[in-house]
Amino acid sequence: MTGVRKDRRLVAVFAAAITIGAGLVGVTAIAPTAHAATKYNVLFDDGHAETAGNADWIISTSMPDPLAENANPSVESDWTGALSSWGVALQKTGSYSLKTTKSALSYGTSASLDLSNFNAVVIDEPNTLFTAAEKTALMNFVKNGGGLFLISDHTGSDRNNDGYDSPAIINDLMTNNTVDSNDPFGFSVDLLNIVKDVPKAITDSTDPVLNGSFGTVKSSNIYNGTTETLKPADNSSVKGLLYRTGYSGNTGAFFTTSTFGSGKVAIWGDSSAADDGTGESGKSLHDGWNDTAGTNPALALNATAWLAGASGTTSTSSPTASASASASASASASASASASASASPTATATATGSCTSSQLLGNSGFETGSASPWVVNDSSSIYSGTSEPARTGSYDAWLDGYGTTTTDTLAQSVTLPSGCSSYAFSFYLHIDTAETTTSTAYDTLKVQVLNSSGTVLSTLATYSNLDAASGYTQHSFSLASYAGQTVTLKFTGAEDSVDQTSFVVDDTALNVG
Repeated sequence: MTGVRKDRRLVAVFAAAITIGAGLVGVTAIAPTAHAATKYNVLFDDGHAETAGNADWIISTSMPDPLAENANPSVESDWTGALSSWGVALQKTGSYSLKTTKSALSYGTSASLDLSNFNAVVIDEPNTLFTAAEKTALMNFVKNGGGLFLISDHTGSDRNNDGYDSPAIINDLMTNNTVDSNDPFGFSVDLLNIVKDVPKAITDSTDPVLNGSFGTVKSSNIYNGTTETLKPADNSSVKGLLYRTGYSGNTGAFFTTSTFGSGKVAIWGDSSAADDGTGESGKSLHDGWNDTAGTNPALALNATAWLAGASGTTSTSSPTASASASASASASASASASASASASPTATATATGSCTSSQLLGNSGFETGSASPWVVNDSSSIYSGTSEPARTGSYDAWLDGYGTTTTDTLAQSVTLPSGCSSYAFSFYLHIDTAETTTSTAYDTLKVQVLNSSGTVLSTLATYSNLDAASGYTQHSFSLASYAGQTVTLKFTGAEDSVDQTSFVVDDTALNVG
């Protein structure tokens, strides 16, 4: 009977609540503890001489996990590094998981610090060239939805004396890669050494980087830095947010944002602005983070949130930004449609121009009572019952939840038509757990896009026991970059040997139109 095997999970969840008295067995249901969500994974790079010379562009000397230095940081000195203020500020929100890598950057591999496991990567003043493989990895990471935060410094800032400084290295990334070398982001780094300036922000109350949850950005600081030249003819989404005194338009931009594929890019013209003045012993550092002439904390943190997907898109007229907005609206609309029609594997199609609006996933609410056309490793994952009730209808997909080492998968292959303006993949997810940690992701659920050969093209999101909460939450993603392709959408739940975590999926949809 469907769900019998799943019921064994209750032993792991409630075993501690069973009390046996004289002739009486009492069972007390203990609700799983909801933890602060750690939804946004951010990787800081230290694999390209970011600590050469006086540079100290790290959030902590504890790598890869800064929590090993101090698990509950409250001030910048709790972590050691000139970017510790940045890291601590993100950590204190409870919404970010931070890591540092000294390894070569990769994308789509099984490495724990592979870019596919992160929403954004910060590369502050790289001082060695990216390898060809790293450039391919970075470009594909952004193209498939990742956020890339680049920080340059002035020309001549070759801290390890290898013949390359950060302006040259960043320009090389954009002009000498295997994915798109034709000015993919719509800007280039100027070969300048601006000794001192206070760049001012443009006026735009709708921009999430200038007006985000971490505050309003008014200005920044240059202490031997550079600027960017914008080329909107190459990428219409490129946008200067702060400008060197006396400059505007396409020249003299000090902080710039752009998009590429499904992802986002930001670049800052001086590492001094993010430097908090503290770091490893013997380093001579400048405290731009606390410089009252600028609002650098708000700029760094708002930009991180935007790149990681924790805030809205910039107000540009770019096709990518417009498609993302349409996808989000379509995903929202699909949720209510799914609630009433989740039993039907085929949705109504409507012709819109050259694109036929439709919902592409079969058995989207699992209401047939079996998996097909989904492919599962365990048929009992399609569940009907009160232990993990469906959001709508009678059935859901229940992955993991055993409290033993388990990997459950749920996947469906789908062909995305060309010519649509939005490709919105959405699903509702409920997570409960018996884990008690508030800092370690012991059990995880990855949501990925794979090609026909099984190669991971993108990790859309990774959830964990840290995201446990009551009820279902809808998540949605644009698959516009895969238009015209046949891809597999795959959920992979991985549980360790103790303390169950259940990942319950319902009301999926892939709306195109």
